Amino acid sequence: SKLTSLGQLEMTWRSRVHFHPLLVRVLHKSRLRYYGKPEKKLDMPYQAYFEVADGSGMMSMVLWNSLCPEWYNSIKVGTVLLLEQYAIKTSYPFKTQPTPGDSQMKRFATIEISLNVRDPPTKISIIPEEMVKPDWGLPEVKYRFITRSELDDLPNNHSCDVIGLVTFVGRAERARKREHGEDFWLYRWAHAIDGTSDQPFILELFATSQPDVFENIHPMTYLVCTQMRVVRDLTENLSSTIYLTTSNESQMFITGWHKGQPYTKDTKVKNFIQWTKTQNEADQMKKTVIGGYYPFPRPPNNFLKY
Repeated sequence: SKLTSLGQLEMTWRSRVHFHPLLVRVLHKSRLRYYGKPEKKLDMPYQAYFEVADGSGMMSMVLWNSLCPEWYNSIKVGTVLLLEQYAIKTSYPFKTQPTPGDSQMKRFATIEISLNVRDPPTKISIIPEEMVKPDWGLPEVKYRFITRSELDDLPNNHSCDVIGLVTFVGRAERARKREHGEDFWLYRWAHAIDGTSDQPFILELFATSQPDVFENIHPMTYLVCTQMRVVRDLTENLSSTIYLTTSNESQMFITGWHKGQPYTKDTKVKNFIQWTKTQNEADQMKKTVIGGYYPFPRPPNNFLKY
């Protein structure tokens, strides 16, 4: 069928009601958002953002309501989609923006693709990877993996991807989203090593929309976290510990989930796997810890500073 591109959509969307089908690859995936309120009678008040791209650039795609439980788990980073009968809306200005792996990629930020059950009823098709043709010109998923030895030089809020061998995982803890609200964020701390430094990655892992991964992070698993943000103390205390926290677009993968993921081709991931082959499993097991209370960032050594 006659296809359109994201670039053509941006130029012509105001003058059209119906749009030609789109062929895109998913580059980023946000966590699932629930926006239900007691007074609004919506059956499935869910929403999820994806960043999709073709040869012309990258644009946001929004999955609404009952399409979320139907499609959210099937649409992964790297998935190729054929979209028909979608709507185009002006972009929501306050949404989070993932950092693209390819800094040269053009971003169409003024509009977004809206996928709904009706008005119009969107048709979504997943194209199997073996049927994707090179002449479609779809971009590959690119990552920004860093090693632990590179972390100390990175600025606050820098976006990166990491892979490591888990040596510590804390219990799940809760923090209030708002001071007097009833909603909580669920998170846990983890340490992961990659052989490039004596220090581990310290990871603050909030529960993304992957409960099966979040609940099964154990010592000795290979953990991949994408779209992590660097957090460092910007005060005069330069010796303070630097850590990484999840963002709205973070994805987590553990041993058993890596097969077929786009990052398996990344050089730094391959280097890490080579390093693990040189390690003695029994020696590493002795250094691992699970559970317990983990106060972090650490309070100062004396009460006066505190």
